[in-house]
Amino acid sequence: MAIRYKHSDVYSTYFCTFTCYNWLHLFEITNSYDLVYNWFSILKNECNSEIIAYVIMPNHMHCILHFKETGFNLNKIISNGKRFMAYEIIRRLEEKEENIILKLLSESVTEREKKKGQLHKVFKDSFDAKVIFSDKFLHQKIDYIHYNPVSGKWRLVRNYTDYEHSSAAFYELDKHKHFKPLHYTDV
Repeated sequence: MAIRYKHSDVYSTYFCTFTCYNWLHLFEITNSYDLVYNWFSILKNECNSEIIAYVIMPNHMHCILHFKETGFNLNKIISNGKRFMAYEIIRRLEEKEENIILKLLSESVTEREKKKGQLHKVFKDSFDAKVIFSDKFLHQKIDYIHYNPVSGKWRLVRNYTDYEHSSAAFYELDKHKHFKPLHYTDV
């Protein structure tokens, strides 16, 4: 059984990551990048938070979230976001008749999860959240996020600022396609 860790609401800024089940490229297969952008809007409008930086990869996403007020529950915020994205990803997989993937996701649900009504395993159960505690760490994580599309095995674009689903172009080229963040000097 996974150990549940409640993240403190004393800290206001977090580097967060969550991953599609089995590292499947579910965001790409279902063209579900828009689901993450919708979740960002919900975070801004309902949780009084800002997205400092982000990248949505084919099978995972990283973001830096800043909460303007205490009293938030990061575990609940992330799990609700993943749950609602999962419903739509499944709907899109069904629409595309991706039956092999649907079968895998269905067969991966544990008995305990089935008892709770879960039908598919779309994301890994856990997520990663690290408190941003210094400017140095903040800049390190922003760089990590922005260079993700061109690092390691990923060669999604030639130049990291060209990756469409990232805040890199905002920071480097002042382009505002999907992203209007709080200035990180305010964190």
